[in-house]
Amino acid sequence: MAEEGNSIRAIIAAFAANLGIAVSKFVAFLFTGSSALLAEAVHSVADTANQLLLLIGGRRAKREASPLHPFGYQRFRYFYGFLVTLVIFLVGGVFALFEGWEKLHAPEPVESPVWAFAVLGVSIVLESFSLRTAVHEAQPERRGLPWLRFIRTTRSPELPVVIAEDFGALTGLFFATVGITLAVVTGDGRWDAVGTIAIGVLLVIISITLSTRMRSLLIGESADQETLRRIEAAIEAEPLVQRMIHLRTMHLGPDQLLIAAKVAFAADETVAHVTDAINRAEARIRGDLDDECFVFLEPDVWDQRLHETQERPPGSAKKP
Repeated sequence: MAEEGNSIRAIIAAFAANLGIAVSKFVAFLFTGSSALLAEAVHSVADTANQLLLLIGGRRAKREASPLHPFGYQRFRYFYGFLVTLVIFLVGGVFALFEGWEKLHAPEPVESPVWAFAVLGVSIVLESFSLRTAVHEAQPERRGLPWLRFIRTTRSPELPVVIAEDFGALTGLFFATVGITLAVVTGDGRWDAVGTIAIGVLLVIISITLSTRMRSLLIGESADQETLRRIEAAIEAEPLVQRMIHLRTMHLGPDQLLIAAKVAFAADETVAHVTDAINRAEARIRGDLDDECFVFLEPDVWDQRLHETQERPPGSAKKP
C-alpha cells in the first residue's frame, strides 16, 4: 500500500498549496479587477475541492466488503477521480471561457498591477512546490516511464490527477502573467481576456484527458503485461497443469486485482490432485503479486478441437 501513501502525501501538499493560492488570487482580483486572476482564483478553488474529493474517495474505498459489494469498495477511488474531472471542466474550464468571453466584449483596464504580479509570483512558487511533491511521490510507481504514458497507463487515479492539475495550474499562471502584462503595457484589457480564454481552453483539455482515463478505469482494465506474465508463470509452474487455456484479469481498484483462468489438466487426474494443484497455483499467484488478489481457477481437460479457436489475451502463451 506504499503507492496509496504516496498519493495521500501528494494530495495533502496540493490541497494546502491550492487553498493558500485561492485566497491570495481572490484578494488580488478585488484590487485589480483582472478576469484572468478571477479565472485563476476559481481554478484554485476547484483544485482545492478536488483534493477533498480525492481524499473522500480514498477514505470510502477502505470500507470493508459487504454481501452487496463482496469485492470491496476500491472503485470509489475511480469514481471520485471521475468527479474531479467534471469539476475541472465545469468549475474551471467553462467558467474561465465564459468570463474571458464576457471581458473580451467589455474589456476593463487592469488596476493595481503590482498586486497581480505579486500574487502570481507567490502562486508560481506554491504550485511549483505542490508539483514537485507530486512528481517525487509518483517516481516509484512511474518506474522511468514518460510522464504522458504514465498518466495514460497507471491504475492509480490520484497521482495523475494531482500532477495534471498542478501542471495545468502552472501553465495557467503563465497565461495569466502574459495576459496581464500585455494588458498593462498596451492599456488594452482584451489581452487580459485572451489570457482568461487560454486558461479555459487549457482546463477543458486537461479535463477531457483525465476523464477519458478515469472512464476507462471505471469500466475495468486488465493487469499490465508484466503482471499477466507473472500470473501465467505462477500457474504454469504447477507440475500438474498441462496448459493455461485462457486468462482474464480486471483491476477492481489500484491495489485489487480479479484473476480468472481456465486451466487444463490430464483427463485421468483425480479430483483431490486437481484441487491441491489449484490451491498451490492460487497461493503462488498471491505470493508473487503485490496487489490484493481474488483468484478463480477453473479446471478443464484440453480438447484441441474444442479450444483451438478460443481467444487468448495478449501476453498469454501456451505452455510447451
